[in-house]
Amino acid sequence: MTEALAARRPEAAFGVAAGVGAAVAVLAGVYANVHDPASETTISLFFSTTLHMKAWMTTVVLLFAILQLLTALWLYGKLSLFGETRPWTGPVHRLSGTLALAASLPVAYHCLWALGFESDVGEARRFWHSVLGCAFYGAFAAKVLVVRSKRMPGWALPAAGGFVFTVLVLLWLTSSLWFFNNIGVEI
Repeated sequence: MTEALAARRPEAAFGVAAGVGAAVAVLAGVYANVHDPASETTISLFFSTTLHMKAWMTTVVLLFAILQLLTALWLYGKLSLFGETRPWTGPVHRLSGTLALAASLPVAYHCLWALGFESDVGEARRFWHSVLGCAFYGAFAAKVLVVRSKRMPGWALPAAGGFVFTVLVLLWLTSSLWFFNNIGVEI
């Protein structure tokens, strides 16, 4: 697509961002599916096990995403509860997104490298968790492109951000919440 077309049709620019996001999601899924899972724990940081690390780090990512949602609503005047936007709101919004991505990387590394993609639909929770994990990084890539582009339609950023947030919540429900309910909340 040419830049002239994207300038005339903002929806085309969004289509390109969505296409890149879909490609990232598919590539992550293909890699996780064709790669031979190592089936070993990789990192646990200061947690008792890798699974505890993943459950807690994903919870931290969700908390940063909630902060992202609140600061985005505040930045765009949709959250008047806190009054006028403060000068630090934008930097806090960007930092919380960066920290959310950084905290998600050890989790993704273990999921992709050690576990692979659960393609057995009979294992519904693990199958959907695999799909959502790949979709999260695709949606995140698309959102970054939407944020950086000046050619997007007005609805593109809230739609991309809302999709990333929704996928993350579903991802957390199929991983951390399940883990805390079935294994325990300890660190």
